Amino acid sequence: MPESVATRFAQCLKSLGIRYLFGVPSGSMIDYIQAIHDTKGIEFILCCHEANAAFMAGVCGRLTGLPGVCFATFGPGATNLATGVGAALLDRAPLLAFTDEMPDDLRNRTVQMNIDHQALFAPLTKATCRLTPNLVEKTLAESAAHVMSGVPGPVHIGVPSNISLVKTPKATVAKDVIQLPDLRFPTKNGSPPLAADAIKKIQALLSDADRPVLALGLSAARPGIKPLILQFLDTFKIPVVLTPMAKGLVSEDHPCYAGVLNHALSDRVAQTHKSADLVISIGYDPVEVNYEEWVSNQPIIHIDRKPADIDPEELTLACDITADVKEAVEGLLTIEPLVFDWDLTEVEKRKNRMFLNLKSDTDMFGPSSVLDELRKKLPASGILTCDVGAHLHLIGQKWITPDPDTLLMTNGWSSMGFAIPAAIAAKLCRPDKKVACVIGDGGFLMSAGELATAQRLALNIVFILLVDHDLSLIRIKQEKKGLAEGYGTRISNSDLFDVPSIFGVPVWDTGSVQAFSSALEKAFQKTGPIIIKAMIDPGEYKALLLRGNS
Repeated sequence: MPESVATRFAQCLKSLGIRYLFGVPSGSMIDYIQAIHDTKGIEFILCCHEANAAFMAGVCGRLTGLPGVCFATFGPGATNLATGVGAALLDRAPLLAFTDEMPDDLRNRTVQMNIDHQALFAPLTKATCRLTPNLVEKTLAESAAHVMSGVPGPVHIGVPSNISLVKTPKATVAKDVIQLPDLRFPTKNGSPPLAADAIKKIQALLSDADRPVLALGLSAARPGIKPLILQFLDTFKIPVVLTPMAKGLVSEDHPCYAGVLNHALSDRVAQTHKSADLVISIGYDPVEVNYEEWVSNQPIIHIDRKPADIDPEELTLACDITADVKEAVEGLLTIEPLVFDWDLTEVEKRKNRMFLNLKSDTDMFGPSSVLDELRKKLPASGILTCDVGAHLHLIGQKWITPDPDTLLMTNGWSSMGFAIPAAIAAKLCRPDKKVACVIGDGGFLMSAGELATAQRLALNIVFILLVDHDLSLIRIKQEKKGLAEGYGTRISNSDLFDVPSIFGVPVWDTGSVQAFSSALEKAFQKTGPIIIKAMIDPGEYKALLLRGNS
């Protein structure tokens, strides 16, 4: 029997394994929302802002391994959504982004809210296309497959506003297209395995090196690859550095662990990687940290699904291998073990001194003591989301991260306001896990409306609000450049958050380690969201952040 486009839309998304669609409804979208309501196993989540809808969808994509889905209306809805779509592009998250579009006869007319969405999303996505009534299943299935092929990212689909109730016969889609691979588990994604001649070349470069260092990036942060990375380190016994979004691939207490690039006390990490004479990078994506920011004159072996992006005038690319990351590491493990001139005891001592310097000052209630107490109370299997700002640089180095999926940040797109919607998505996808969110007062003001979403959904998320009334990271940068410190960074001259609740979410005020620790204990036992306000002294940021990589 013929079915409406809206019905086929909802059923196709469900068949792709999609559980949630995030967005702000429009008049043109209500038929699709009704179809989702009538389709068991898929749910529409109303958000307060379209950017947050896309943030939530992108995090769902990261955690489920299937495309996240979001929707916005014409014009301002689409431009709002674009911020979160950009996050999916540069944070490498699988995402399907739908927007209303004008019917064919009005696309090029002067119409209220009308802009060219195809042009808007072209630079922010892997592809953008337009839905037609007779190709609903084909368009959605192929777009979802494209989202997950190669490097994950977003695809935009424009939905003409006059087709929702058009009825056409249901199309059939090839089974291997509609059943998408799960990105939580490594797949070849069209990349070839590591060839024998490549293995020989790497072996020769390693044989000539005295002190190679391993660099891990976010493309390696896929379950199933971590055990192989650990096997490689146990075999070759060389130091390893990570980009922030690769945290969790190697535990902080591993004897080869040297630290995270470009975050707090990165100059201490540099003491290790600057003494290397070869860099072998696996799954390294420069979207977080360009090679030029930390590599000096060492030759680079680059292994990833994408070719290396370097300035050949500055650096030496000794070997550029495009391959499936999992199979590449398996290929590296066939190389005969070599002995290198590293004193891992000294590397470990250096790392331990760094972590000692990152510990909280007992006389100060600052961001370090907040993180120390939170790490004690949040189970190892729990999930922490963090926003952009000074605290992100501290978390990126300091936070003990057992697995990649247990720390969620945006370090490719780096948009403030990410942490609250990310926490909501994390709790929806992993309802059995404890979820906490650390956010500064600047980022909080950008996405606080979604607290109403968390409250409506009764999600037990512990929001830690770091209050210092300032954009601390910008203030530190001003100081380092000798500029007018504090000009344009002051958020408020009074405590904006001295209230019993915000959008129905209780606010608990803390100003000491003891009070904060007690509040955490109680908050994780609640059934709904809680905001723990931590009035911190930001002074310790200055000594720890923006130390450079040399």
